[in-house]
Amino acid sequence: MTIQTERADATLIIRLNRPEALNALDVEAMHTLNQVLRDFREDPTFAVGIVTGTGDRAFCTGADLKKTLPPKASFAQAYFAPYEQSIEDGLYVRAITLSELNIGKPLIAAVNGHALGGGAEIALDCDLRIASENATFGLPEARWASVPAVGGVSKLLRAVPRAVAMKMILTGDRISAEEAHRVGLVSDVVPADELLPTAMKLAGRITSNGPLAIKSLKALADRTQDMPLTQSVALEQLLWGVLRDTDDRVEGRTAFAERRPPQYHGH
Repeated sequence: MTIQTERADATLIIRLNRPEALNALDVEAMHTLNQVLRDFREDPTFAVGIVTGTGDRAFCTGADLKKTLPPKASFAQAYFAPYEQSIEDGLYVRAITLSELNIGKPLIAAVNGHALGGGAEIALDCDLRIASENATFGLPEARWASVPAVGGVSKLLRAVPRAVAMKMILTGDRISAEEAHRVGLVSDVVPADELLPTAMKLAGRITSNGPLAIKSLKALADRTQDMPLTQSVALEQLLWGVLRDTDDRVEGRTAFAERRPPQYHGH
């Protein structure tokens, strides 16, 4: 399968699995990834997702250029077609625009090797990014006379200093894992064999926290990025109020007073 999944308690591990093509995605793989993430979003038994690539050479190198040539349908036809048909008619970028899925659960990108083009955009769409020491990041679309299409420019500009982002975007140059860590694109850089265990530890630390608090924090992070500060603070206060009287919040305070780990139940 081009997209593999594995459950680890409340964590779903999603592997992009085309190592022979540096985990580049053809249309079928994009479509499958989209459906896997929709299922993850709707399944209440999952709390965190980890996206990674199979092998140690690449996280994902974006769209498979050999299998995403211009289609017969015009862009206008694809643009106004229903979702499924639009993907088949060449508007495949819709399938990997993860931000439009409104996934209310944290996603961790465990970047092993190259994250280029659409692969970098998938990583940028995740809430946390960690990298192996051999990881590289880049948006090389300009070299192929194209532009990122699933938010790569906008999200990179928000993730790193503008001068760094513009250099990457306009030259198509990659940056190393070390540089990605220096500019804040990733939070951690670890040896390749420690990447997935590190991601799993992060997922475990998240799932040990109050489930309603994690959902609230995820909603705040997603909804407030385009808000004026006054509205953002108002939403924080509203969600604080939503949580104020929950059993989990009472349990958190009780456990702190009793010096024991809290036992949360999501209500």
